[in-house]
Order: sequence, then C-alpha cells, then structure tokens
Amino acid sequence: MAVKPVMKNKSSLGFARSDAETPFDTEPISLWGSTRFALPEDTQQTPVRLQAEDYGHSQGILYTRGGEKTAVVFNHPRAGFPSPYLAPFLLDAGFAVFGAMGRTYNNDSYCVHEYLLADIAAQVAYLRKMGFEKVVLLGNSGGGSLSTFYQAQANTQPPNRLTDTPAGDPYDLNALDLPPADGLILFAAHVGEGVFGLENLDPSVTDESDPLSCDPSLDMYNPENGYREPPQSSSYTPEFLERYRAAQVARCERLDAMAREIIDRKRKHRQQMADPAFAELPFEERLQITRLATSSQYLTVARVGANPAYADLSIDPSTRVVGSLLHPDPHIGNWFLGGFSSVVTPEAWLSTWSGLSSRASALENIKKVDQPVLVVSYTADEGILPHEAKGMHDNAAAADKTLVFVDGDHYAHARTEPRDEPIIEGAERVVSWLTERYPV
Repeated sequence: MAVKPVMKNKSSLGFARSDAETPFDTEPISLWGSTRFALPEDTQQTPVRLQAEDYGHSQGILYTRGGEKTAVVFNHPRAGFPSPYLAPFLLDAGFAVFGAMGRTYNNDSYCVHEYLLADIAAQVAYLRKMGFEKVVLLGNSGGGSLSTFYQAQANTQPPNRLTDTPAGDPYDLNALDLPPADGLILFAAHVGEGVFGLENLDPSVTDESDPLSCDPSLDMYNPENGYREPPQSSSYTPEFLERYRAAQVARCERLDAMAREIIDRKRKHRQQMADPAFAELPFEERLQITRLATSSQYLTVARVGANPAYADLSIDPSTRVVGSLLHPDPHIGNWFLGGFSSVVTPEAWLSTWSGLSSRASALENIKKVDQPVLVVSYTADEGILPHEAKGMHDNAAAADKTLVFVDGDHYAHARTEPRDEPIIEGAERVVSWLTERYPV
C-alpha cells in the first residue's frame, strides 16, 4: 500500500510542496539533491529512445497524466534534463513534459551544437507524432541558447540554413527536417556557452600547457588590481576592465588557433589518404599518415571562472552576492580542476565554448524567433546578469514576448527561508504564461 506524502504550503496555483521526507514510491523530482517536489500521483513516466535523421541517438522521459494537448521540452547541451524541477508544476497545470538527454548528455567534451539540433528535431517530431497539438521549448541555463539556436534554424527556410560546423566539417541542416516549436521559454538562461565561456576565460594565463602560469597584471584575483576577500565586493577600474576584456579575446583567439591547427593537420592527412596515390606509398608511410589523420588531442583549458562581475557587484548591479556558478568563492572556482570547457575536442571548443566561433548565441539567434517568447531571469543569479535577459527579450523577433524577474539565485534558491520559494514563483510565471497561450 503506497504511503501518500504530506503535502502543505500550497501556492496560489494550487502547487503543493512536500516539507517532509518524500516516500520513494511518489518518485519525487529532486533539485540538486536538496529541495524535493513530488510528481502528481497519477503521473506516467515513459522512457523514450530517439534516433535523429543523422543517426545520432538521444533519449528522454515523457511525463504525462493523460489528455494533455501541449508538451514542454527541456534540453541542455551538457547537463540534460531527465528530471526538471518544474515538471510537477507543469503536470499539475495540465501540460506534458519531455525531459531530454541529448547525445552529449553528461559529457560535453564532444559537444558540437549543430549536431544537437538534430536531436531536438527528433524530439519535436516524436511529440507531434504522439498527438500533442503544441510543443514549447523550455531552455534552462545553457539549454536556453541551445533551444534558441534550434528554433532559429527551424525558422530558416532551406537552402539558407547552416551547412557546416565552425570546425569546417560538412553538416547540412538544409537536409534535415527541423519542425519549429510553437513557443520558446528561456529560464535562468545565459546568452550562449560561447559568450559565457569568453566572459569567464582567465586572460592571465600565459602558457596553455601550464595551468599555474599567470600574468599578475591581468589577474582579477590579484588584490593590486582591486580584488577583495569575499564576501566583500571587489572594485576594478574601467581601465583594468578594458585591458582585461581585450586580453580575454586575445586568449580566445589563441585557443581557436590551436584548435584549428589540430583540425587542419587531421584534414590534410585525410586528404592524403583519399588520394589514389596513397595506395602506392610504402606500408610504413601509410601507417604514419593514417595515424596523423585519425588521432587528435584534447584542448585542456585552464581557469574558466574569471568573470570580474563575480567579484565586483557594481558591474551590472543585481541582488546577487559575490560568488560564481562553480563555487561560492569565485577564486576557488576559477582555479580548481574540472570547470566549464576544461577538456574538449577542438571541434567542441569551436562550436560550443569559443565566444568567437560558436554560432549558438541566443542574442543573435533569437532575432529569428517570431513565436511567443518568455524570458524568466533570477535577480540573484551569480552567473547570469540582468542585461542578458533583457538583451534576449529585446532582440526577440516575436511580437508576443514577456520578460519576468524572480528574486532567487541561478538554482532557484533564496538566501532566506523558505529557500524554495523562487522555484514556486518561477513555476507560477511559466504556467500562467503557458495557460494564456496553449491548450491543456
């Protein structure tokens, strides 16, 4: 006999929060292992395996209660969203939820954004085949720019879509069926992993092979440049910030050049292998050419948590505190092993993390999105600043566009109890917007 969870503290829309330990058989949604929200008891969870038109495989979980007419799709290039914390609220309001795990789920070392568009196309096509009248993309964090990239290309009529990746590898999106979604929600979303990566790239690195190399004059964590011990706010001069941002671009250019050098070497030797004369070469020489054409190397990118706005709260002021998405102490977050884009293939660097080469900028792609757009931004977000949300809203081609601010950090936490209130408020804003526009 199933034990029902104790539900209390209902919001104005009737959403219920469990403040007790939730029994396993209710299959709760967990927000980063802390706050728990229970799915409606009659929720059906259907594992879905998808194969895109390019034969790439992805998967997801379809959450339904029966009779839903609109499905909301969650995507992310790196994290995936098999259990989105908004799912219980959306289901309670009458919407189906598809929590997707793209082909680079939990491993963006190989993430090429252009390939992920085929995964989203497969998701939208599947949901339409299942009978849903409307499909809305909901991009949280890095999922926002990915979803916007998809919608922009889906709205672009062939033959005007992209035909290659930033690495120069042929990948013709004109040959794919990219059904446009019926709406786009950007939820605590930044403007693109490339833009985000550039703003976080530590320009004081002087040697890409030495993660400890440092030019003190470009170190934002050097007290002589204005850094102060948290929780104090640092204070950087306009002159320092101008030099700093220029040096970030220079480092990104250096990394792009390294990536392209590796790619060009492989491409050169692949062309040798394709030449009819290759077969006439000595066996030992063919072996060496094959190795050079096949093998690659990862880019190891040190120190990718160095946005001055993490420490200087006067930069694009908000209700945030000193800290970053990687660590409450941004200095530690910048120097520890395993930050964003730490280990990537050259192709993944150019497509995903390079602020100069990636095409997945939400600020640019949203100019092609004329379906309804909702932008929800958390005012205490340590990593995504108010100007980003405003820029995406203002740049959207949609006549129907809405910008909403909710007081909470990037993970929808408040600094005071109850810490989960921003989750509920954010969910209410999404549900209210959806119910005004899409059938349930």
